[in-house]
Amino acid sequence: MTENQTWVTELILLGFPLGPKTQMLLFGLFSLFYAFTLLGNGAILGLICLDPRLHTPMYFFLSHLAVVDMSYASNNVPKMLANLVNKKKTISFVPCIMQTFLYMAFAHTECLLLVAMSYDRYVAICHPLHYAVIMSRRVCTILAAASWACGSLLALVHLVLILRLPFCGPHEVNHFFCEILSVLKLACADTRLNQVVIFAASVFILVGPLCWVLVSYTRILLAILRIQSGEGRRKAFSTCSSHLCVVGLFFGSAIVMYMAPQSRHPEEQQKILSLFYSLFNPMLNPLIYSLRNAEVKGALRRVLWKKRSRWRDGGTP
Repeated sequence: MTENQTWVTELILLGFPLGPKTQMLLFGLFSLFYAFTLLGNGAILGLICLDPRLHTPMYFFLSHLAVVDMSYASNNVPKMLANLVNKKKTISFVPCIMQTFLYMAFAHTECLLLVAMSYDRYVAICHPLHYAVIMSRRVCTILAAASWACGSLLALVHLVLILRLPFCGPHEVNHFFCEILSVLKLACADTRLNQVVIFAASVFILVGPLCWVLVSYTRILLAILRIQSGEGRRKAFSTCSSHLCVVGLFFGSAIVMYMAPQSRHPEEQQKILSLFYSLFNPMLNPLIYSLRNAEVKGALRRVLWKKRSRWRDGGTP
C-alpha cells in the first residue's frame, strides 16, 4: 500500500435502484416475508423442542437448519429494510466485513447440514436395522458441531484474505448488503487469490456435497422401490422429497451465483440470487418441511390440542 491511499471507513449500499413508491412497496413485502421466515422457522424449532416424538436425528438436524435460516435472514434483511426507507444508505467498514463473514459462515454451515440430513435419510432407509446405532446422539452432535465449525473456519479464511487487501475506494457497494464478490470490487489491489479461493471453496462446499447428496438419493430411491408396503413407500418418498426440494433450491442458486459464468448484468444477477438466499429460501424451508411432512403436522396438532386442553381444564395457558 502506498502512503497516498485513504482507507474506506464508511460504505454506501446502493441496493435496488428503484423509485420511492416501489421501494416502500418492497419494504412492506420484504418485511412480511422476513416475519414469515422468523415465525415459520421459530415454529419448527418450537415444535421440535416441545414434542418428544420429534426428538429424532432428522429433526435434530432440522432444528439446526431452522437456527441457520433465522440467523442468515437476520444478518442481511434488517439492513436491507432500513435502506429501503432511509435516504442515507451507509454502513461502517467493520460491520460490513462482519456481515460478509456471517453470510459466508451461515451459507457454508447450511450446505454441510443439508449433507448431514441426506446422510441421515440414507441410513434410515438403506440401513434401517442399524439406524439407531449409526445415528446415535453422539454422532448427530458431532456432525452438527462439525458443520458449524467447518462453516465458520471456511468463512474465516475468506475474512483473512479480505482483510489483507487495501480498501481505498470507491465507497459504493452495488448490492443491498456486503456480499463478498461486491466487497472485493472495492479493493485497490489484485484480488485473483480471493477469486481462486472462492471458486475452490465453492467446489469443496457445493460440488462435493451435491455429488454426495445425489449418490445418496440414488441409493435411497433404489431402496424405496424395493419397499413392499405402499404406506412405507409413500412416507419415505414424502420425507425425502421435502429434503430434495430444499437441496435443489439452495445448491442450485449457490452454484449459479458463484460458479456459473457471469452474465451481462452480474451485479443484478447477484442481487436477485442473494435475495433468494437471504429471504425466500429461509422462508420456504419451513413451508416445505411442514406442508409435506405428516409428522410435523401431527406435532402441531398435538401441541395445539394440549394448549386447548389446558385452557379448558385450568383456565390458564
